[in-house]
Amino acid sequence: MNINHYTLTFLSVLFSFAFKAQTTGTWTPVATQGLNSNAGVMLLLTDGSVICKTDAGSSDGVGNSWNRLTPDASGSYVNGSWSFIAQMIDSRLYFSSQVLRDGTVYVAGGEYGTGGGNGEIYYPQYDIWGTAGTVHAGDTMSDANSQMLPDGRILQAVVKSTTYGYNSNLFYNPVTMSYTHAPSCHKSHDESAWLKLPDNSILFVDINDVSSERFIPSLNQWVVDATVPVSLYEPFGEETGASFLLPDGRGFFIGGTSKTAYYTPSGTNAPGTWAAGPDIPNGLGAVDAAAAMMVNGKILCAFSPSSTATATDSIFKTPTYFYEFDYLTNTFTQVQAPNGTDTLNVAGYVTNMLDLPDGTVLYASQGSAQYYIYTPAGSPLASGKPTINSVNRISCDTLMLTGTLFNGISQGAAYGDDWQMATNYPIVRLSNGTNVYYAKTFNWNSYGVMRGNQADTTYLQLPAGMPPATYSMVVTANGISSDPVILNSCVTGIHEITRHNGEIKLYPNPAQDQCSVSFTTFSEGPYTLSVEDVTGRLIATDSGKAVPGNNTHTLHVNNLPKGAYLVTIRKGTEVFSSRLMVK
Repeated sequence: MNINHYTLTFLSVLFSFAFKAQTTGTWTPVATQGLNSNAGVMLLLTDGSVICKTDAGSSDGVGNSWNRLTPDASGSYVNGSWSFIAQMIDSRLYFSSQVLRDGTVYVAGGEYGTGGGNGEIYYPQYDIWGTAGTVHAGDTMSDANSQMLPDGRILQAVVKSTTYGYNSNLFYNPVTMSYTHAPSCHKSHDESAWLKLPDNSILFVDINDVSSERFIPSLNQWVVDATVPVSLYEPFGEETGASFLLPDGRGFFIGGTSKTAYYTPSGTNAPGTWAAGPDIPNGLGAVDAAAAMMVNGKILCAFSPSSTATATDSIFKTPTYFYEFDYLTNTFTQVQAPNGTDTLNVAGYVTNMLDLPDGTVLYASQGSAQYYIYTPAGSPLASGKPTINSVNRISCDTLMLTGTLFNGISQGAAYGDDWQMATNYPIVRLSNGTNVYYAKTFNWNSYGVMRGNQADTTYLQLPAGMPPATYSMVVTANGISSDPVILNSCVTGIHEITRHNGEIKLYPNPAQDQCSVSFTTFSEGPYTLSVEDVTGRLIATDSGKAVPGNNTHTLHVNNLPKGAYLVTIRKGTEVFSSRLMVK
């Protein structure tokens, strides 16, 4: 067979195109636009829904409003529905964010808006925001980083402090709902990307420098680490990109310059080692830009032209390009932009990404209400696959799962210093035929990552009204699913406000001094009242005698720390429960 040079060239190009099409992912627009334009961070709640910060709600244009994306009955986020959640107390743009193990959401600070000196907690079960606490006067959390510590506290960066300087930090305790001073960094952490390592230490590169340092929780101190061989901060705005824990255990840092760097942990408190990574193609960089670790181990990256800024030249340039990075081949491969063209006509800093439980990545640009889903090619990594070892039924609708890798092998998507959207916590999905449900997970035992064969646990609450049937149940972490186990469900009740045989109402809620607990029963008899905190710890008990019909019990809460509690009335076989907020 005689094939000439031009035929070979054509076949080579065709094969190359086909291979690229098979090895990179595809974009799909979310069928319905958001209710407002996106304005930053997107967070995965423990019930599988997503809340997205928007630019609506406040008079300053910064926004305190959020939209919620709920997957449809078949589990599709592309065909999901949008709704509003309650507005934050303060407006915030570029701020810290964490999802806590009781399912609540922590936000703090803000480079813009009214909330730079305080934090808030969102309680999904009530759809309300409450004050998390105020920092010391003169301290501003701004576009500050944060990370979860093993004991459930948050290590919170403070970008501007008149008391402790520009390298100061705070601990936030969700139980006591208070801030306390934490050890300061050796140099400034402003604009830095914080990376959690398998030993729970937190690594970052000092701003506009090649020095690095780590916070060691067991020592409660920052230690000087090794020197980075390349400059990751672009020199004009001192911006850099995200950082990731790779499946092979190394750290990968993306520069605001066209440089990248690998970090190999020592496995001890001693310094690790840095090595230069591949240059980002075509002089591009992550000048504040989103990226996401995908289930196939590759990283989806947003890049824009790296800065050559002058006094009249913006450091935030357009357009934005999208690449997949493969650490196995040390290469970047360009993919289409979400709109189907080669680029988006936006600067990289407006990009946002989030790992979803179905293995896809949610994307949004600030200022747009159109969201997109990126579906990666290839198979999920076997090394990141959770395992369910046992299922223990606590009650009809509450289960405890034990297994491994419930926290995954990475933290999912990242941005840098401006917000955090980690998803290294268990999400539980149940399916029966084409019907898909997400349970609400809570009280998982670890905030770690890449925990290997260490035992993991999580509690879950089945959705209210889920039909009794045989379900296939999986645990997902950063979108990678376990093998399914079979669950035979029972009839679930209506949670939070009404349970079992009657109605319970708490007023006022939130309460400060005392609260009236009203419930209806059909017979006379003694009852007990109990108050539990978010960990299930019994806080207070009381008792009384009910009469047929409406009953009211006065509960004094002035001696309780502010936070969320479960109030339960038990009378014979009747059980009434509701959540109470103490402010």
